[in-house]
Amino acid sequence: MPTKAATGSAKASTEAPAKVPATGASKAPAKAEAKGASKAPTKAAAKGASKGPAKAPAKSSAKAPAKAARGESRTALVRRARRINRELAEVYPYAHPELDFEDSFQLLVATVLSAQTTDLRVNQTTPALFAAYPAPEDLAAADPARVEELIRPTGFFRAKTRSIIGLSTALRDDFGGEVPGELKDLVKLPGVGRKTAFVVLGNAFGRPGITVDTHFGRLVRRWKWTAETDPDKVETAVGELFPQSDWTMLSHRVIFHGRRICHARKPACGACPIAPLCPAYGEGETDPDKARKLLKYEKGGYPGQRLNPPKEYLEAGGLPAPPLGAATASGTAG
Repeated sequence: MPTKAATGSAKASTEAPAKVPATGASKAPAKAEAKGASKAPTKAAAKGASKGPAKAPAKSSAKAPAKAARGESRTALVRRARRINRELAEVYPYAHPELDFEDSFQLLVATVLSAQTTDLRVNQTTPALFAAYPAPEDLAAADPARVEELIRPTGFFRAKTRSIIGLSTALRDDFGGEVPGELKDLVKLPGVGRKTAFVVLGNAFGRPGITVDTHFGRLVRRWKWTAETDPDKVETAVGELFPQSDWTMLSHRVIFHGRRICHARKPACGACPIAPLCPAYGEGETDPDKARKLLKYEKGGYPGQRLNPPKEYLEAGGLPAPPLGAATASGTAG
């Protein structure tokens, strides 16, 4: 069984650059192409990222040009999508799965528990769960009532209890207590779909996969990579734009961006490093100073979702999440 898999996902990236920008506003819109448009914010310095967020770009009312105009060719779409991925790799070189885990079993259980709740709440809940049931054999033999109490904070605790006890039983009886490393086997486990399976495969086994959660689906539609809404169809459409070697880290970067800058209800367009490449620029706050106030997690100076985040995240100015019951700062949900 793989251990300390949290660091393995970072190695899967073929693009992760060395420099660590400190703020989502590190790259602002390039000069607008529309007639009469004023100069957009310039690129912020990336030095000193470990000291915390850099200053926001100078104030500007310029609207970034929409690069995904109607009639964009397939070749142009692929180039734009891959450029967005490269830009996000510079902004989030520390992107990682935001669930705390030490092995593939913990990651599998944590991912199942993350449905309809935040990774933060899962991370605050699993320490007690894994302390009581460290292996599939332990959880398979657990008293359901006890498990329900332990995972109650994650919501839907009765259904989730059935799933994690069920998958633990299957691991014990059918896989010798080991988490399988094949998609066809993982999706047979109770409560495990393709999204969960790809999280486990990509981050515990180093096998490429695209994780289509709500953030990923929302952003790729906002960027006009696809108009599909079904997760399986989104996975297929986006996968065709990138080599398989990019899939796992692409998922992390897109999800990171959705949580930190490109929010569902009020995206921080004025602090977005890929604004010149985004056809949805202007749906959110475009004023750089106001947009910077919308930033979350390390970009806004707030704690992240992991109680035990990777070293790279801490070096980039990220803060560990507080344990269950401790006071939490705003900006730590999502």
